[in-house]
Amino acid sequence: MPTSLIRRCSAGAFGLLLAVVSLPLGRTQSANAQTTAIETTATPDETVECELLIVGGGLSGTSTAYESLLAGRTVCMTELTDWVGGQISSQGTSALDEAKRQRELLFYAAGYKELRSRIKDFYGEQNPGGCWVSVSCFLPRDANTILSQMLNDAAQRGGGQLKWFPSTAIKEIALSADGRMIDSAIAIQHTPAANAPPLNSETLSATLTDSYRYEDSERFTKKVIQFTPPATPKQAGPANWYVVEATETGEVIALSGVPYRLGLDARSPLNPSSPTETGDQYCTQGFTYTFGMERTATPQPQPEPAYYAQYAPYFSYERSRDSKDYFDYVFTYRRIAAPGPRLEGSQFGVSKVAPGDISMQNWTWGNDYRPGTAADNLILTADQLAATGQLAPGGWLGGLRVETLAKGEENAYSYYHWLVAGDTDSQLGPNVKTPNPNHRFVFGFDAPMGTAHGLSKHPYIREARRIIARPAYGHPQGFMVNEIDISRADYRDEYYQTSLGPDRYLKLWQALAGLNTAAVIEDQVPAADIMRRTRSTIYPDAVGIAQYAIDFHPCLTLSPPEAPGNTEYANIRKAHGQAYPGQIPLRAMIPQKIDNLLIAGKTIATSNIAAAAYRVHSFEWSVGVAAGKTIDFSLQNGVLPYELVDNLPSREPMLEQLQRQLNAEGNPTAFPDTSIFNLDWEAWRVW
Repeated sequence: MPTSLIRRCSAGAFGLLLAVVSLPLGRTQSANAQTTAIETTATPDETVECELLIVGGGLSGTSTAYESLLAGRTVCMTELTDWVGGQISSQGTSALDEAKRQRELLFYAAGYKELRSRIKDFYGEQNPGGCWVSVSCFLPRDANTILSQMLNDAAQRGGGQLKWFPSTAIKEIALSADGRMIDSAIAIQHTPAANAPPLNSETLSATLTDSYRYEDSERFTKKVIQFTPPATPKQAGPANWYVVEATETGEVIALSGVPYRLGLDARSPLNPSSPTETGDQYCTQGFTYTFGMERTATPQPQPEPAYYAQYAPYFSYERSRDSKDYFDYVFTYRRIAAPGPRLEGSQFGVSKVAPGDISMQNWTWGNDYRPGTAADNLILTADQLAATGQLAPGGWLGGLRVETLAKGEENAYSYYHWLVAGDTDSQLGPNVKTPNPNHRFVFGFDAPMGTAHGLSKHPYIREARRIIARPAYGHPQGFMVNEIDISRADYRDEYYQTSLGPDRYLKLWQALAGLNTAAVIEDQVPAADIMRRTRSTIYPDAVGIAQYAIDFHPCLTLSPPEAPGNTEYANIRKAHGQAYPGQIPLRAMIPQKIDNLLIAGKTIATSNIAAAAYRVHSFEWSVGVAAGKTIDFSLQNGVLPYELVDNLPSREPMLEQLQRQLNAEGNPTAFPDTSIFNLDWEAWRVW
């Protein structure tokens, strides 16, 4: 931590499509392919019973807990940090990313609408920061307060019980002898040791490994907690508890050995914009340590971090503008506090910047850190995990490269210094960047990020391990939501015919034919004569909704990312842009092999391109609702989640019952007028 900154369709059509576009998924990651029991290695200090163990207290974990508490369930929830809310709290991205039409209609899950209302009630306005990227920007510390109260209120209203375990890291998973059930889980909760500084005094890179070790340290005192199902369950059934994977990077996925993907998918008719023929497991989207900076009336000392020169060649305002108002453009982009009198006039459709205003920084050519090689990737692959001993019994240490975390932290501090003191721009050239010294870096336990060092408690993670769900009708190698299921891309672009070649290009257009799929295959219609459907794929097992742009913060070509002249992975932004309103299929939440594990958050079964849209705030809430309601339904009815979808595309009466419940309670499973016949979605562009 730099001391200088410590200041404050029909079945027939599906069958034909399967024959045409079914392709190998490429290399999968499944490290623990055992079918025998996995036992934990530690003796617990405490055993805790619950009907749901939610691993990860981000937005999807919080919404899973919220729905489960309303249903009267006993919920255990662990979280590596000491805040609930993930994206909008501990990761600092407290600016709601929302699609325009969806926001206009407030067409969201009920709990997400309640969250938005509580933000407005808390501040007296929906956008207390007066930002322009969103209609709601606010302080991360307040998001934790608001969500905590929502969970308390849900427990009171529904009669559920929340057992909350902050500062707790998942360590081991115990599987049954046949490998189909999680029998128990071990976690480690840490508190400050005697005479040690408070939590959040050090950055995550300094504390991560310690948090995952059983032994006490000079920094932490540890408690080993075993989570188990209730000794006396409320209902008898094939499973008497469930584990929900809601971590930011897919820790339970890696630990439990279910098949998953990481990084770029191979180019195919289903993901035609992929820039690689083989896939690339090291290239995931950039991660970001957010921070707050305050406008001051007078210039402030701006000491240069010792490592600044290493990172300075990376930074850029990125977007060319007609006038030289770059700095305020970036500052108001995610301004999260504007506590003083608003100045007359406006900039970018919002009020002008005044002293005391605080901006949260989250910028692609700024504090995004974008590694993409085997030497510096953040989320370790299965091979890397095995090589470092993290898949051995008791060896799990979080599955991240700590050195890359540390460099992301240095990059964030350096970006602040560039903003206030730098005079270069890596993308726009000279005579663009001027110093802006009337600012201070904000830090402290009462500051927006709640940390002594001023960075977010955890980096914002845009892309994680993603399961390959169970084989299903039309998906013999595992179900997945793919690019063409949601993208509005112009697939007539010559790029696709060139990169795919004629055979795969034809298969792409056959897959895009919608209701005409069978006919265009049988009649051998040329690709140039096929009309595409102009809607997203409609899923019979939809349990939630999602819409946002396919939005990339891509990895960079060279290592390290800050290398002068570095460029984004070639052609990686080809899919970047508009997407149709989409759905969350239950099949995407059900992993292979394990029957009482449900996946929430950005770790559901999507390709990396689809994941770029299925990652924002309202999606996380909606998928959490789906997880909570599906588990409650399964416990009540004595079924396993996969049994709700295993006969598709035939009717699944119990699935339909679950969907009716979701919709009746204000949790939509489809957007208005969703139909295989409705091809007019122009009003639903994201921006």
